[in-house]
Amino acid sequence: MSDKRVTDRRGAAPRSTRITPETATQRLGRLLDLVPWVLRHEGVSVEETAREFGISPAQVESDLELLFLCGTPGYTHAELIDAQWDDGHIYLANADDIAAPMRLTRDEAVTLTAGLQALSSILVNSEVAERTLAKLRAATTAGDPGGGRIALDLDDGSQHAVMAQLKQALADHRRVHLTYYVATRDETTERDVDLMRIVNLDGQWYVEGWCHRANAVRFFRVDRVAAATVLDQDGTPPPEARPRELDDEVFVPSDSDLTVVIEARPDAAWIADYYPNEGIERAPGASVRVTLKVADPALVRRLILRLGGEARVVSPPELIEAVADEARAALAHYGAGGTAR
Repeated sequence: MSDKRVTDRRGAAPRSTRITPETATQRLGRLLDLVPWVLRHEGVSVEETAREFGISPAQVESDLELLFLCGTPGYTHAELIDAQWDDGHIYLANADDIAAPMRLTRDEAVTLTAGLQALSSILVNSEVAERTLAKLRAATTAGDPGGGRIALDLDDGSQHAVMAQLKQALADHRRVHLTYYVATRDETTERDVDLMRIVNLDGQWYVEGWCHRANAVRFFRVDRVAAATVLDQDGTPPPEARPRELDDEVFVPSDSDLTVVIEARPDAAWIADYYPNEGIERAPGASVRVTLKVADPALVRRLILRLGGEARVVSPPELIEAVADEARAALAHYGAGGTAR
């Protein structure tokens, strides 16, 4: 998408109209925070709101336009949220039902506490996690004395040795040798890695580092590391190694990734919200065309085969043919009578 520059309807200075692709879940979370924040800052400018939420002014206006369609059952003018920003300042009305900022329920507080305890147990430098955990415990015990402590046993024995080696390598700045299972190719590989960090995303532990096999920064799922050995070599990553900006996603597209366009019928249109993408085109009949950036085309081949006839690759041509070849190979495993061999 090009970064166009336009003058808005109020004659203000030109500004970016770029809207960063995101999932419906990510946008919903922001909207639930946006409404109470704007209500507490009545008359705040579109630009200041954009800075507060880390988005473009165009995305702020798109969010406000969506709020026009939100409200309580009945969905007449009296129930829908009223948003005004014609003079460049935002005013909301009829939004009392979501005026309060989201607060943690007891179950959410317990889950967050458990997660922070897990994080503290695994990080080499855990001061920030410990301070956050202390604040959460203080807030929890204020209404429920004794409720801020959770007995948590995270070690089932399966990954303890691997994680211990990874932590040691990271703390001592040593290179580590990994025996790593690559699920997309169903093969086990050997590689030397200079570690950069250990992170937990969506309930999975990952290690990020400079992989000398790929000569690039790579993410490795810890539960797919069969063995880790700390080497007697300096493990400082090269100057060109840069940690990726993760936000909420493990996958971050790069310039070297393959651009793929998938056409999905209504029953498979969920992929537009489920997978981070570069753009969505709505087609007649509730079908969608989704543009994705992928590092490994095998992921797309498997997705298309799993969806059957509900989705197809539109481009690039070489991936279209690869999917067709894989489908023919799968059919070859079936006999003339349709019985699997």
